[in-house]
Amino acid sequence: MTRANTRRGAIPPLLKDLNERTVLDAIRDGAPISRAEISRRAGISKPTVSLALQSLRDAGLVREADHDPDGPSYGAVFFEPVPDVALVLGLDLGARFLRGAICDLSGRVLARQDVQLDGPDVATLMDTVVGLKTTLVHATGLPAELLNGAVIGVPGVIDPLNETIHLATNIHDLEGRAFGGELRERLGMSVTLENDINLAALGERWLGVARGVDDFVFLSIGTGMGAGLVLHGELHRGHNGAAGELDYALGGTGDELSPCAGALLALTGRLAAEGTFETALAAPYDARAVFTAARRGDRLAQAVVCEEARRIALHIAPVAAVSDVKLVVLGGGLGANGDLLLEPVRDLLVGWLPYPPLVEVSGLGDAAILSGALAVGRRTALDSVFVSRRAAGLS
Repeated sequence: MTRANTRRGAIPPLLKDLNERTVLDAIRDGAPISRAEISRRAGISKPTVSLALQSLRDAGLVREADHDPDGPSYGAVFFEPVPDVALVLGLDLGARFLRGAICDLSGRVLARQDVQLDGPDVATLMDTVVGLKTTLVHATGLPAELLNGAVIGVPGVIDPLNETIHLATNIHDLEGRAFGGELRERLGMSVTLENDINLAALGERWLGVARGVDDFVFLSIGTGMGAGLVLHGELHRGHNGAAGELDYALGGTGDELSPCAGALLALTGRLAAEGTFETALAAPYDARAVFTAARRGDRLAQAVVCEEARRIALHIAPVAAVSDVKLVVLGGGLGANGDLLLEPVRDLLVGWLPYPPLVEVSGLGDAAILSGALAVGRRTALDSVFVSRRAAGLS
């Protein structure tokens, strides 16, 4: 064969790269999976799949696997991704807790721990983050060098140009701080900052009630309120990165229409002072106690919860009318009370909107933000591992 014919018979590097990515994606989505099934799903020939598989195996990205015992194998060889070629660190920075976890490339959580925060300054917070990373890595029993990067959910808007945090009202000293760069230096690794409620939305899409839903809103209601908006399967951040800051949606109304904890407790106190409803509640009022009393039939608590549902629906309605989302997921300390809130919120939206969205309660609870952090980190790690392993194999 002449040199020209050899060049014509070779697969161009770009096409080879594309084939290997396609085969790897098929394996990740369908493992354990046979060569024939990879070919069918990827839409490429079996010989091309075989070449891609050899490169991926040489790079340590895939391996042979046991086939599904419930299905026929017909002597076929099955493949699966190698999950522990890289690890991801996810962190959820809240006002009271720092939650952390490490997962492998399959998404399996290898270690998780929550640390209570007692109003620390940022320097103490940095030490806590570094300590939690060390503890989690030790718990996995795997080398720290396998960590591909960290994704951290923070309560605020992140400026993409300098990674400063704005509207961070729940955590002292974070406002205006270039937190990402500081963490990157202390952790010695790649760090991605993301709004915590945005991550909660991505967590729900990965593991929660929004799986398979391309257009939905995650609405968190607690001490504050925020929303994560997913459109066409992708997170929508907006021009300033501040999409979903629903605390500002009904400007000028003050606390009159706010469903957040402070406004709810103020309403409880006002109704108690009026004396219209019988109640066993007494000051100082607590949001959890209000919902518990409502379940027991307390008239005042039930009136407060009814108004809470109305205020939540008032914030959902404009978002749903403008974006026409399929689903709204309620989360946060107050939003999690689905047994009391779902039915009245749904009924109000049906009466107000021509196309009301489905409304459900988060399936992940306080793990939603952390799950989203791991989902983002895992997606990045999958790509970077593919690039680095292939580059090492070609050098």
